[in-house]
Amino acid sequence: MKQSITSLGAFGLLGSFVFAGSEIAAPAPAADGFAQARRPISNPTLFDLALPTTNLHPIFVYHSLPDHVSSTLGDLPVGGDVEVYALQFEFALNERLSIVASKDGYVDMNPDNTLSEESGFANLGAGLKYAFILDPVAQTALSGTMSFELPTGNSDVFQGEGDGAVNLMVSGLKLVDNWQFAGGLGFQIPFSDEQSTEGCLSAHVSYELCKYFIPLVEVNWFHVLDSGNGTGNYPSQVGGAVPAVLTFEGGDFFNLGASHSDENSDFVSAAFGFRSRLSDSVDVGAAYEIPLTNEDDSLMESRVTVDLVWQF
Repeated sequence: MKQSITSLGAFGLLGSFVFAGSEIAAPAPAADGFAQARRPISNPTLFDLALPTTNLHPIFVYHSLPDHVSSTLGDLPVGGDVEVYALQFEFALNERLSIVASKDGYVDMNPDNTLSEESGFANLGAGLKYAFILDPVAQTALSGTMSFELPTGNSDVFQGEGDGAVNLMVSGLKLVDNWQFAGGLGFQIPFSDEQSTEGCLSAHVSYELCKYFIPLVEVNWFHVLDSGNGTGNYPSQVGGAVPAVLTFEGGDFFNLGASHSDENSDFVSAAFGFRSRLSDSVDVGAAYEIPLTNEDDSLMESRVTVDLVWQF
């Protein structure tokens, strides 16, 4: 399978931080209670840190496609990869309220079979985050995010169809010594039946061994609540037949409007990785993600996500 030089280079850079220091020591207690909080890595367009902050968040994703995928016509050969380059940002209006730009970027699709090699821009998504609970003494936070995804992207890369959607997400955060626990529960509700209505549940746990090595594990579950009817959309991909024949949905980044997605309504993945804290305001992260459900009933064979978070 095609290997991404970009992702390998990024992993090499991040890996050097792990061994940058020989001393493994517990971090000092945070003065503000949330200074050690770290953003989840997987499901980046929906699963966010519960804290309103001001930050820039560049992301690179190398996403391997399954060799075959399930359809009403039988197993279809696909293979290849998708690369996504994105930049999220958040601006805190006060300690409880922030503006979030949750989805954008450039998509480069390189399938081996059936689908066409295409590239183009992703949809744009933005909204507001509000912290209902923000307790730095107990190191606990609970927030709600409402964002709108606009159909501004290119249909060649499974974007830009339908009338957009609203994403509703509740996120929680709890710090216990060097441990961090976070979770998110949300719904993607489209404004037309061209896309599927989905729910998602994400969980994160990490432990700060030292500032250069903070291992983490994350799990994501996506569930189709109502199949879409996007038949004829994405005409450059198999003449618009993709939503008509696939028996699953696209997970966090792609809402295909697959009319038979109720046949495989659940997609579960697990991500394993780490963060490295380069300074009080900058950290980098990397995660390797695999499906726990049947990979043929999804668009994911595996995924590598590399990111940077700069708070200011």
